[in-house]
Amino acid sequence: MYEYIQGKLAELAPAYAVVETGGVGYLLHISLQTYSEIEGRSEVKLFTHFVVREDAQLFFGFSTKTERELFRQLISVSGVGGNTARMILSTYSPRELQSIITTENAVLLKNVKGLGLKTAQKIIVELSGKLTALFDGDAGPLPVAVAGDAVYDEATAALVMLGFPKAASDKVVRAILKEQPDISVEETVRMSLKRL
Repeated sequence: MYEYIQGKLAELAPAYAVVETGGVGYLLHISLQTYSEIEGRSEVKLFTHFVVREDAQLFFGFSTKTERELFRQLISVSGVGGNTARMILSTYSPRELQSIITTENAVLLKNVKGLGLKTAQKIIVELSGKLTALFDGDAGPLPVAVAGDAVYDEATAALVMLGFPKAASDKVVRAILKEQPDISVEETVRMSLKRL
């Protein structure tokens, strides 16, 4: 129904973006992949997927058509909803996910919060062979380095927004920043998702 939304980036957090166009601010749920691509921009164009549920109407936004198509492939699998698909895309880049599915590594895929081994295996079985056409010339994003305190604040806030307890998020983010002080927000959250 809606192909994309283009306009002023009014607000940005690791889990959502507000894009203002025509006097209306649209809240789009985003992955860390998209967050890293649009961070620092004032104008954005996000490809959308609109979900209508009994209790909500949600926009999911993606910086590339490839990521949106991958999201759509994921939610086509029974038992995988929009938030789980977004969590998968936040934990692994599209290329990493393609590699996991190609190598049938269900154990690695089940590291995503809320994803059990059976669902991970189902994703691999149903999407095996469907992803090769998605990656024609799409390069992954470059991580954006941010100052230490800002990285801690944003990464912790992102994890809390994604449903993790504040105390656990705090502990994991601190440990990662101690190991790698120059890490980006996106990579901090990605590594945290693998450890929580």
